[in-house]
Amino acid sequence: MADKDAYSREFIRSKTFKITHDAEIALTGATGGEPGMIVIAGTGSIAFGKNAAGQTARAGGWGYIFGDEGGAFDIVRCALRVSLAMEEGWGEPTDLLPRLLDATGTGSANELMHAWYNHFNRSEIARLAPLVDDAARAGDEAAIGILEEAGRALAGLVRHVHRCLFRPGEAVSVAYVGGVFESEILTDYLKRVIRDETGSLAESPRFAPAAGALLEALRMGGREVSLSEIPVIKS
Repeated sequence: MADKDAYSREFIRSKTFKITHDAEIALTGATGGEPGMIVIAGTGSIAFGKNAAGQTARAGGWGYIFGDEGGAFDIVRCALRVSLAMEEGWGEPTDLLPRLLDATGTGSANELMHAWYNHFNRSEIARLAPLVDDAARAGDEAAIGILEEAGRALAGLVRHVHRCLFRPGEAVSVAYVGGVFESEILTDYLKRVIRDETGSLAESPRFAPAAGALLEALRMGGREVSLSEIPVIKS
């Protein structure tokens, strides 16, 4: 970060500026600048938090090889795993197999696996995550299990951040952001685990990340901003 500051001085004329990551501005927007935590789950996943003393902590965000549990790519990867197991004859029956084959135009889970290995595009794979939610809402047990495990993993990231920043059982603001939370099954499970393990309630963000960036910038300039002043960046 120090190197980035030094390089940035060559290009940015503003006397005061801050280089940060997207999780911090997302948290600021989500809580309106108040202490709390945010869990972000799109293609990948990460949790980030800040307490009243200004201390911060993060969990996850390690990328698809070493982490990103509960993210869309991980959800689809799990769907292919149970499909492969079914196809090989040792896994439980699941409607995920025909759904994946139909969506990708492949003839078998084995063919799909090799196609993904040879023509790997993480974002394209992640975009298939809604298929898992569709199967879960239709009652597929394997799909329900995948979404609940994803919710448990994401809640675990929140739990680790909470442990670093807050007292045991201290209820704080927790926001969730990202495409995987379009799944009610996953989101409801996440809320339940977070409530049981940290005493906190998980909710949708109050403002978008862009509003968080604006709040951070204005406060760095010495201006405390009322949330009512930024209604245009509500979503």
